[in-house]
Amino acid sequence: MDWTSKIRIIVCVAVMAVLSGCSVSYKFNGASIDYTKTKTIQIADFPIRASYVWGPMGPMFNNELKDQFANHTRLTQVKRNGDMKIEGEITQYTQRNKSVSSEGYSAQTELTMTVNVRFTNNANHNEDFERSFSASQSYETTRSLNSVQEELVSQMCKSICEEIFNATVANW
Repeated sequence: MDWTSKIRIIVCVAVMAVLSGCSVSYKFNGASIDYTKTKTIQIADFPIRASYVWGPMGPMFNNELKDQFANHTRLTQVKRNGDMKIEGEITQYTQRNKSVSSEGYSAQTELTMTVNVRFTNNANHNEDFERSFSASQSYETTRSLNSVQEELVSQMCKSICEEIFNATVANW
């Protein structure tokens, strides 16, 4: 073996040793919060203001929203005077026929939930907003709403809470 071959082997071994000792870690929770300025968040319970109501929907939504921020940020949730504040109401919960079968009967029904959100960022009021977020889920009309309602509302709550999270702290 000549010098060139030995140097190549030594360089390759050294590079492998360095690379195996390094690790790169990425966090894709989406939060872009300056924790030096923002330490707390106030999340109010969202009352149901829709004309059609399913009782468990309110607590399901409120818990999902609070869990979203608890699981994906280091913000402390407070009852009042938060650095960030999220409040609003569930404004709509409706169902409508989505598709018709060849016999002329409803084949699918679409369930929709809409939430109005008011967001205040006391560290940067340029980020404040008020807007609505909606989610829909469909189910076969051969099934009753009672048999699918809990699962569909849970999916809609999760979807809306992710949208609220992205709009408030992810800046997407």
